[in-house]
Amino acid sequence: MNEDRSSSAAANSERQARSWLEKLSQALLREPQDREQLTALLRDAEQRNLLDAGALSMIEGVLNVSDMQVRDVMVPRSQMVVVKQDEPPESFLSVVVDSAHSRFPVIGDTRDEIVGILLAKDLLTYFAQRAARCGDDEPRFNLRDLMRPAVFIPESKRLNVLLNEFRANRNHMAIVVDEYGGVAGLVTIEDVLEQIVGDIEDEHDIDDDVSIVRHSDNKYTVKALTPIEDFNEYFGADFSDDDFDTIGGLLMHEFGHLPQRGEVCHLGQYRFKVLRADSRRIYLLRLTVDAEAAKSDTPSER
Repeated sequence: MNEDRSSSAAANSERQARSWLEKLSQALLREPQDREQLTALLRDAEQRNLLDAGALSMIEGVLNVSDMQVRDVMVPRSQMVVVKQDEPPESFLSVVVDSAHSRFPVIGDTRDEIVGILLAKDLLTYFAQRAARCGDDEPRFNLRDLMRPAVFIPESKRLNVLLNEFRANRNHMAIVVDEYGGVAGLVTIEDVLEQIVGDIEDEHDIDDDVSIVRHSDNKYTVKALTPIEDFNEYFGADFSDDDFDTIGGLLMHEFGHLPQRGEVCHLGQYRFKVLRADSRRIYLLRLTVDAEAAKSDTPSER
């Protein structure tokens, strides 16, 4: 009798498993009729643990990239960090260091005249040679000798097409032009990849357990999710946390919109520059404190 019951229970379990697998197969093999059905099918697979959340996010990112245009992710012209072709290296070295970018558009008389791209690493040779000569017959600096050709693309170019071109040409930056031929902004391969894989960590990023990092007496890197209370304690500030919990939320209110990388906001003696943001939120900020208005005491790293 016990053996019969065990056999019956096993048979029922097998039928239930077979039924579940058949339903799953039918769900996965069902041909989606549009993007919405495909997305729903993928999310259903994630709910069934057939896809992890990271894989689902990347697949959705790939689908979105095929619909997005360069104008959706570019750095606007007003926020581009540029170098003037006739300037000596000493005059723009601070710009290169402070921005921490690896590539810079080189302009002529105006921002509409892009004459090339300067790679920060190409400056190393010049400064290494100058240091080696110790002031005797300093090497002649000619920015035109260091510039790489600039690539120009329209605002309407699809991101998936641009990504293929970046890969094929081994290029990492393109200058975006509007319908009249004027410079509208710039876009990098990182801007495109972040739409697929999310935020990409770089030299700006700081450890998970650190909210604020001090670089000098008045320069800091601050996570946007830093609680306003912690920010106030660190800097001796008095920002209100009645309406917002984080420094990023406060800045979003001050900007009046979701800022893009490179945008700047001043709050009293504090100058915030957005180092990293996407279409959903701010991630990282560069903070400069007015040295004259700042308190004399030096805060410790949180």
